[in-house]
Amino acid sequence: MRPLFVLSQRPELTGSGITVDSLVRLAAAAGHEPWVLCGVPVDEPRPTVGGLPPERILTVTFGPGGDLPYPVPGMSDVMPYASTVWSSMTETMLDQYRRVWRERLMQACASVEPDLLHLNHCWLMAALAADVLPDIPSLAHCHATGLRQMQLCPHLRDEVVNGLRKIDRFAVLHAEHAALLADILDIANDRITEVGAGYRQDIFHDTGENRSGHLLFVGKFAAAKGLPWLLDACEQRWRDGHEFTLHIAGDGAGEEAEELRRRMQRLAPQVVMHGRLTQPELGALMQTMAALVLPSFYEGLPLVLAEARACGCRLVSTALPGVVGRLAPAIGDDLILVEPPRLEGPDTPVVADLPIFTERLAQAIDNALGYGPSPAAPAQLAPFTWSTVFQHVETDWHRLV
Repeated sequence: MRPLFVLSQRPELTGSGITVDSLVRLAAAAGHEPWVLCGVPVDEPRPTVGGLPPERILTVTFGPGGDLPYPVPGMSDVMPYASTVWSSMTETMLDQYRRVWRERLMQACASVEPDLLHLNHCWLMAALAADVLPDIPSLAHCHATGLRQMQLCPHLRDEVVNGLRKIDRFAVLHAEHAALLADILDIANDRITEVGAGYRQDIFHDTGENRSGHLLFVGKFAAAKGLPWLLDACEQRWRDGHEFTLHIAGDGAGEEAEELRRRMQRLAPQVVMHGRLTQPELGALMQTMAALVLPSFYEGLPLVLAEARACGCRLVSTALPGVVGRLAPAIGDDLILVEPPRLEGPDTPVVADLPIFTERLAQAIDNALGYGPSPAAPAQLAPFTWSTVFQHVETDWHRLV
């Protein structure tokens, strides 16, 4: 088959970008001919995706002089790079976005002649694609952030929902997303497949080099990721005489990210900032950590937990639906769950809940570091390989074509 993968944002640096890269790689290995259409900054080199030759990667460019004059809109309001926030876009910006993506989708399909569209994110681009290309079989891969944007941008919800209903099939990360998507779109459950998410076993594996007393956070510099309260919890424990180092892998743009960056710089050397890492660099860093902490308030199925566990890290995570429903049963005692604060909106914590949340987080970190590293057990993670995810996706492709 010749699938055209479409991603409205940059195809690297985020979970959905890693998903596309991994599925493209496996599709090519299985004998398919994948193509990619994605959004990129106009002033950066053409991206690499799944080892494809450059001529099979098509782009919509963003920024001054590009197809669209503003930064790439991010599916989260805080991205690890300069981006446009959906809720801040004017009607003129939205009209430009709709026009350019409609044109580029039709141009791409005229030149590529794909057998199917593999659309990423249940949001505006996917809705546009279903509207302008009704005769091409389509699958929308839901990464959960589109569902969140429906809450943040209610003025776009009806347009998106009406477009998404025209898509043939949907892939979701876990059962809660399936139920939520079916309810929002008012569609039959048999149009939705729970495909999960995976990690690259060639990059993330245990080398036995884990070091006690080293804790890792991976993610954007954002309050929604729980980073301010992770720093609070660590500072609390350092004042009490606990000795450990917090490593931060990630980046962010905007004032919120800059404020967190300045705070972490002041906390050196107890906080070590590694910046934005490639997947191989992240794997190598995880192999030297005792534990990984994910204090986020909203995630789909966070791959970083599977990646870190494969490298021999113990895990601390907020008890998010995808973590509780999918990862916790497989990982067992190597994962310590922390009850998150109540939320106002999709990812804003109730202020009154933050002191007890910070204390719970600090105690969970104490426990994880106290136990020390835990050798990886591959059987724990068998359901979370990209090969397993691709098998589900490929089955859906065959249903479509």
